[in-house]
Amino acid sequence: MSKPVFSRVILKLSGEALAGDQQYGIDARYISKIAREIRKVIQETGVEIAIVVGGGNIFRGLAGSAEGMDRSTADYMGMLATVINGLALQDGLEHEGLQTRLQTAVEMRQIAEPYIRRRAIRHLEKGRIVIFSGGTGNPFFSTDTTAALRAAEIGADAILMAKKVDGVYDSDPVENPEARKFNELKYMDVIKNSLRVMDSTAVSLCMDNKIPLVVFGLSDLGNIRRAIMGEKIGTSVS
Repeated sequence: MSKPVFSRVILKLSGEALAGDQQYGIDARYISKIAREIRKVIQETGVEIAIVVGGGNIFRGLAGSAEGMDRSTADYMGMLATVINGLALQDGLEHEGLQTRLQTAVEMRQIAEPYIRRRAIRHLEKGRIVIFSGGTGNPFFSTDTTAALRAAEIGADAILMAKKVDGVYDSDPVENPEARKFNELKYMDVIKNSLRVMDSTAVSLCMDNKIPLVVFGLSDLGNIRRAIMGEKIGTSVS
C-alpha cells in the first residue's frame, strides 16, 4: 500500500461548503458526509489533520463592509460565524468517533479552547483533529490567511483547499463555460494574474514559507484522500 505524501495538513473548508446545496446556513447531512470522509482518511493514512473553517454561509465580513458596515465590526461578525461552523463540524466529527479540539483566536472559554500553538501541535501528535476558528483574531484578514498562518505555525506539509469547484480557473467556471482550468501554478502566477485561489496576503505567506496548496472539489468522494496520497487532482500551487 502506498504511503501518503503528507504527514500533517491543514484542510481549509469554506463556509459555503458546509451549506451543501443550500444558499445559507448549515447542512447537517453534508457535514456528516465530510466527517465520514475525514474519518476514513485518518483510519487509512494516519495523517494528522487540522481544519480551518470559513463563515461565508452565515456572514461575510467583506459583504457587510460593502453595505456600509464598519469593516472591523463586520470582520468580527464573520469570525463569530466561523466559530458556529467550527462547533457544527466538531459535532459531526465526534459523531464519527473522532477526537477533536476546537480552538478559537477570539477567546470564548465556555465553548472552545483559546488558540495556543504548542497545545494545538500536541493535540495533533495525540491523533486529535484540531479545528481552528475565529480567523486570526484580527479584522482585515481572511480565513485563507488564517490557513496559511496556522500551517506555518504548526509545521503543516500542505494546505488542502476543498472548494465547490474542482480547481483553479482563469475565470469563473459557473459564469463562463469556456473557463480554462489550471493543473499546476506557481505562487507568483496566482498573484500576478489575480487568480481567485486565496487572497494575496495568504499566497505570500505560503510562498515565503514554501507551503504547497492543493485546490480541489469537495463534492467528489475520496478527494481529500487522493490529495493526501499525492494523486494529481484539482490544481497544485507551489
